[in-house]
Amino acid sequence: MSIKQIGVLVGGGPAPGINGVIAAAATEAINRGCSVIGIHDGFEWISQRFTDEQHRLSANEVSNIHMDGGSILGTSRFDVSSNNESLQNAVRALRKLNIDALIAIGGDDLVRSAVAIEEASKGEIKVVLIPKTVDNDLWMPLPVPTLGYETAREVGVELVQNLMVDAKTTGRWYFGVIMGRPTGHLTLGIGKAASATCTIIPEEFPQNPICLDDVADVVEGTIIKRLALGKSYGVVLLAEALSEHLSPSEVSELQTVDRDAQGNIRVTEIDLGRKIKSDVQSRFEKRGIKITIVDKTIGYELRCAPPNPFDSEYARDLGYAAVNYLLSGGSQSLITVQGGDFLPVPLTEIIDPVTGRGRQRPVDVNTESYKVARDYMVRLNSKDLANESFAKQLAQVGKISLEDLAGTLNRQGHMC
Repeated sequence: MSIKQIGVLVGGGPAPGINGVIAAAATEAINRGCSVIGIHDGFEWISQRFTDEQHRLSANEVSNIHMDGGSILGTSRFDVSSNNESLQNAVRALRKLNIDALIAIGGDDLVRSAVAIEEASKGEIKVVLIPKTVDNDLWMPLPVPTLGYETAREVGVELVQNLMVDAKTTGRWYFGVIMGRPTGHLTLGIGKAASATCTIIPEEFPQNPICLDDVADVVEGTIIKRLALGKSYGVVLLAEALSEHLSPSEVSELQTVDRDAQGNIRVTEIDLGRKIKSDVQSRFEKRGIKITIVDKTIGYELRCAPPNPFDSEYARDLGYAAVNYLLSGGSQSLITVQGGDFLPVPLTEIIDPVTGRGRQRPVDVNTESYKVARDYMVRLNSKDLANESFAKQLAQVGKISLEDLAGTLNRQGHMC
């Protein structure tokens, strides 16, 4: 089948580099004699058979958008595979627009919809997926990042470093909750690069659900150790994803919290930073130790930042590769760049057989890279307590018995 018209749409949350993909794909397609239709707000409107919101992209329109943040086509989390009527409506709308192939820019939320469109159209509409998400959690061969992650990390590092300077200047603690679910890639990436005092992600806890006390224990140990080292300030980063793994019996909001169109918990509605702050502050106040703590959420500031050079180049590669793959007869694949080469990964390989969504890539806590991150954090550990003189110093500054200090360390990982 000859491809004459290509559609481009964006699903999921914003991420740096989206416009670069749109620009590269449109430019290459036009240069190859194809027309390009920009589909606004993901599958939102075409799932209702509305086609008026779509428009033909011109080379002039996309020529200078590659360094802009956000998405000129908007985005939506609507899952077109959620019901057959929406799916058939979308296929009819795409056919009405004379679209032969579709470039879908998104993460694990969009995999199911991408597969469904090609299957429902009986292969008449070819579909490829561009791996876009600041969470870096869509399954791909390591160490390939998802589009937008590196920019989000860079912006996050700058914000956290500013907090670190403020913490030192004012003698206070900041608990920063970093966007990203359900994995801790972005939090760990920011924490490691910024040299945050301590970074906590869900993958480090083997049990599920995670207890709030476990997280508070880590933070308390970090503060005590810093006090023993003569420093009354610091920055602790908490992965927003921790909220998804907490027990509903401990966090009442989990029983009634809203969910997005993909069924994901809206973790921003669970005030993780405040909860950990309240718990930790209470522990020190009971022992007569004053600790100033400020909880801060770092999230939406990262998603629509202009792409850094890495993501700007990456976006151009992905958009170009997507068009060339489609025009060479390819379809139903995730477009990746590995070792400088464009390599498609069949969507069947990245689909979770249980949920039908894209497989997720958690942080591997058994790697040497993670060990380096942990070794440079300030965390209470068994070696600290094995050092008799330092253990006494810890107990003295924390106004806590050695037995209770050891208990705090040993409790981590118990079932809620």
